[in-house]
Amino acid sequence: MLWGAWLALIALFVFCWQIMTEDTIWFFVTDAPRQAADIGGRMLPPRWSYLPELIQPLWDTLNIATLGTLGGVIMAVPVAFLAARNTTPSTTFLRPIALFIIVASRSINSLIWALLLVAIIGPGLLAGIVAIALRSIGFIGKLLYEAIEETDARQIEAIAATGASRAQVLNYGIVPQIMPAFWGITVFRWDINIRESTILGLVGAGGIGLKLQASLNTLAWSQVTVILLLILATVVLSEWVSARMRHAII
Repeated sequence: MLWGAWLALIALFVFCWQIMTEDTIWFFVTDAPRQAADIGGRMLPPRWSYLPELIQPLWDTLNIATLGTLGGVIMAVPVAFLAARNTTPSTTFLRPIALFIIVASRSINSLIWALLLVAIIGPGLLAGIVAIALRSIGFIGKLLYEAIEETDARQIEAIAATGASRAQVLNYGIVPQIMPAFWGITVFRWDINIRESTILGLVGAGGIGLKLQASLNTLAWSQVTVILLLILATVVLSEWVSARMRHAII
């Protein structure tokens, strides 16, 4: 039985490989190492004089990530409370809608959101901010509603037993329990959004991606090197800040 499963898996792999490589031009594949070495040679040395032109686009990228995260949090919090079984007003109507919003947000990549928004509201930072916000709803909403459902029911029941209203139970029984998770999720999503916002400019949604796209179009490889190194440094710094903030919160 086990050998049969392995043979079926190998056969499936071979079949999928044939489909994927059906239109592959193998000359380009074999020539790829030479092309990579050629481009690598043109990328060195980096053109450091180009760095001052990247400060404003980098600042725009950070703003896209930060404002997009803030917008995502604002929209995700009510969705999370509607999705959680212990806080939703309706498990038959509102909860499925909230879960659908979470799934839809997580299913569509931020780059696709940016493509749609650039077509709807035009190119610029606003499209990037909204794209990041819409993408963040699913991530924040899912983790937050799971945190809400994992709250200690005894504490909630104790507050409800005092005659507290539904709003008071929510404010004093649930919110204090989920605040550490909420801040941890928010900071973690901001860290992810820093990375995602660096490429939104490739589709016209603003930020340092615009400079990267322009440099790629003009084959300015030494400028591409500077941009990639700056993106790497920004991501490493955001990762460090995110880790320190999550450690301080949790």
